[in-house]
Amino acid sequence: MNAGDAVNPVVTVGLDGTPESLSAALWAAQEASARGATLRLLHAWVMLAPERGDQPQENDRNYWPKRIVAEAARTIEERFPGLPVYQDLVAEEPVEALLAAAMESQSLVLGSRDVTGLAGYFLGDIGMHVLARTEAVTVLVRAREDPASIKENGDVVLGLSLHGTCDALLAYGFGTAARRGAVLRVVHGRNLPPPAYNRGGIDPYLSHEMTTRAQQDLTRALRPWRDRFPDVSVVESVRMESPGRAVVRDIAGTGLLVVGRRIRRPVLAPRIGHVLSAAVHHAPCPVAVVPHA
Repeated sequence: MNAGDAVNPVVTVGLDGTPESLSAALWAAQEASARGATLRLLHAWVMLAPERGDQPQENDRNYWPKRIVAEAARTIEERFPGLPVYQDLVAEEPVEALLAAAMESQSLVLGSRDVTGLAGYFLGDIGMHVLARTEAVTVLVRAREDPASIKENGDVVLGLSLHGTCDALLAYGFGTAARRGAVLRVVHGRNLPPPAYNRGGIDPYLSHEMTTRAQQDLTRALRPWRDRFPDVSVVESVRMESPGRAVVRDIAGTGLLVVGRRIRRPVLAPRIGHVLSAAVHHAPCPVAVVPHA
């Protein structure tokens, strides 16, 4: 099966038996249903044993991996009857299995830990390694108390940098908003330069000038995409503050936050930038990470 082609599109979700991964599976099922795609339920375990049809269940070394995938499949069948679902157990290290699956998928969906306590600071080793290396759109979904409450409602918020081309990011944000019939809120954060600060605080004239210039830059960047998606309602927002802080401000009730990850980063740069780090650690909604040049 070629999961990435237009004829047989696939959305892959990584499962590990946690509440986060079940929420991710339901979000992925909804996404696959909206896109007319097959849902691939993937669980990877390097110790997966060869299948033997004659062994009793109590001796099956693969009992728990099979149960994780089967229970997710049953839950999805109840919510999305008729959705094509492909169950996949892979005898590989999870990171490598997920990276390979992402290459064959329209998007990869992973569970993301909650924002409270220490767990809120760590996406998890597997998720972080995958996120830093994959060139596929990766969506991070937090656990819900009631997984059945997951819905495609709320605005789509797109965090946009204006350094370099962001066509892949804009295409995903506008396309998702159009498919959902949602408002697209485009947020651009920009730090004020040092000359804007003086002993009395912020220079109002220079602050206004920089804000106006940033707004003009944002409007110019969005113009061709507004023309391409005339039915999408777009709200532009310029915030003269840290871009990482700007994208997570006032996003309660947001349906999806879309941020980018530059594939080509300086050798000594962090694996993920400040904006992406803020999004995956602090956004309460699902986060779609779009790799781009």
